[in-house]
Amino acid sequence: MMELNLIDPQGKSSRKVAAPDTVFGRDYNEALVHQVVTAYLANARRATRMQKDRGDVKHSTKKPWKQKGTGRARAGMTSSPLWRGGGRIFPNTPDENYSHKLNRKMYRAGVCSILSQLAREGRLAVVDSFTVETPKTKLLAQKVKNMGFEDVLIVTDSVDDNLRLSSRNLPHVNIVAVAHADPVSLIHHANVLLTKNALAKFEDLLK
Repeated sequence: MMELNLIDPQGKSSRKVAAPDTVFGRDYNEALVHQVVTAYLANARRATRMQKDRGDVKHSTKKPWKQKGTGRARAGMTSSPLWRGGGRIFPNTPDENYSHKLNRKMYRAGVCSILSQLAREGRLAVVDSFTVETPKTKLLAQKVKNMGFEDVLIVTDSVDDNLRLSSRNLPHVNIVAVAHADPVSLIHHANVLLTKNALAKFEDLLK
């Protein structure tokens, strides 16, 4: 069994908590993690660009100049992609599909690989619970600072209004529920803090 640091509200490691090797003790698979992160970003991408092809641009169908005798290249229409103001070759359209197919087993294995590497690097810690009494940014910022964190992703079993409202104006603190702990956020932050309930849910989701 893998052992993770269980820290107190002052950021001191009081004892260890057992975590399954199937989730937190895997070898780091760089190729798989790259594929999982790329697929996650691609699936979140939306087709918002629209470009015109040579049939959509406003142009004249008159031949610009005669075919032979001018010394210039042949030209049939001013809508040619070679011309300034002409249509685009293979234009972007709003119905483009950027999604990557990634099966569930690969996604779970990639997240486990990330969590395992975070644990090996000492960037993953566990806390009994994480709450704030009132929705105040200052209280949450002080709580995070007391625990020794500056850039941290906090994963809880559920995010209440106090946590959600308190964290909105902290650019380097992100609080998410277990179901929304994506691979990009896990990699992006310098540290990851799990509550004990979140740890148990990770075991159920990723085993």
